[in-house]
Amino acid sequence: MPDTTQRTERLDKILSNQGFGTRKDVRGLVRAGAVTINGEPVKDPSMHVHTERDVIAVDGEPVQVQQFVYLMMNKCKDVVSANKDGEHSTVFELLDDSYRTGSCAKDLHTIGRLDIDTEGLLILTTDGTLTHRLISPKSHIGKTYTAWLRDSLTPQQRDAYRVQCKAGIHIAPEGSEPEADCLGAELSWSDDVMYAGAQRPCAVLTIYEGKYHQVKRMFAALGNEVLYLKRTAMGALTLDPSLENGGYRQLTPEEIDLLKNEGASHAE
Repeated sequence: MPDTTQRTERLDKILSNQGFGTRKDVRGLVRAGAVTINGEPVKDPSMHVHTERDVIAVDGEPVQVQQFVYLMMNKCKDVVSANKDGEHSTVFELLDDSYRTGSCAKDLHTIGRLDIDTEGLLILTTDGTLTHRLISPKSHIGKTYTAWLRDSLTPQQRDAYRVQCKAGIHIAPEGSEPEADCLGAELSWSDDVMYAGAQRPCAVLTIYEGKYHQVKRMFAALGNEVLYLKRTAMGALTLDPSLENGGYRQLTPEEIDLLKNEGASHAE
């Protein structure tokens, strides 16, 4: 029987969560004799391991078990940032079963949300403390978006947009959301893109809060419309360009440190 009074997890789940592939991949490692617990070869990939006491090694290299799960997803359109939704697919349905069962499924959540038609960087984690720090109204952590706009703009109009964003834009109410004054934001311009048969302005906007449909409402206040929206960064953490739409991977230790440093510096 597993020791339920201690922090234990199935070995195959631990190694899958640490980046050693699917549980099927882990079973292959066990069959090959590549996995040891406290120096002893493992025969049962489903055995429960004490994550703080036992030493897991793969091919002789100790595995540093992370207490929390941190995932980067390149969210695709037509999925919602929710655990359950009666009408639409959710980002959690894009995940492997190892993230959708047991304690991980209970604790895994998104840090903030992206609209159903917005793509890009979405962080999922079981670290509630970090999430609280990053989404706190006091955090003011920059979130960078690429937006393709409906109407073409002259250089003078682009400069005017940039100045107005920097000063802070008043956005109109939308649905049950009231009108609001947005904090100053940073706007720059990338090369125009082809969209729906025409050249469209491509804006790069960094905001420091997260009001409902904020980016869309800001450009609407400027007299334009967002046709396509993608989040590319959160603070110093940028979206991995190799992730396909709907793809995800674990954050590297360096990326986790970036997020934790963002949260710590803005909590001070």
